[in-house]
Amino acid sequence: MNKILIVYFSHRGENYWNGGMKVLTKGNTEIAAEMIAKITGGDLFEVETARPYSEHYRECVQEAREEFMNQTRPALKTYPDGVEDYDTIFVGYPNWCGTMPMAMFTFLEHYDWSGKRVLPFCTNEGSGMGRSVADLKKICPGALVEDGLPVHGAETADSFGMIEAWVQKNLTND
Repeated sequence: MNKILIVYFSHRGENYWNGGMKVLTKGNTEIAAEMIAKITGGDLFEVETARPYSEHYRECVQEAREEFMNQTRPALKTYPDGVEDYDTIFVGYPNWCGTMPMAMFTFLEHYDWSGKRVLPFCTNEGSGMGRSVADLKKICPGALVEDGLPVHGAETADSFGMIEAWVQKNLTND
């Protein structure tokens, strides 16, 4: 039996959106994660930092950049009890500084990923997956980290068909 976990980090508030700014009550990555949960019936877990990032875009970018430059691992509010019962883990995040937000590094470094299949998905406004897949392979030793799905953030709400096709393709390959 293939038990599925969808773990994601998402940013609400002011976001870069098709060359401008838009305030989001629900982050793009959260929307994509919920789509994957609907398609798979998997369990959802949102990674949340103990100290939230600013809801203002430029301030959030500065916070993210400082964490990235210092390789900071921000504290998280909570963790799931474990990941050992899951075979397949979808890992979702926005592209920050060319990779995952440092909060995802904190989360991922907390567990042993040996024998797990990791399927990354990344919302972005044109930067694709960046180097996040390579970073995932480094911090999830023993896991099979697959190629990821980049989702254009401003189009996330209209991307169900694309996300479903990617999920079905990857779950059919089990």
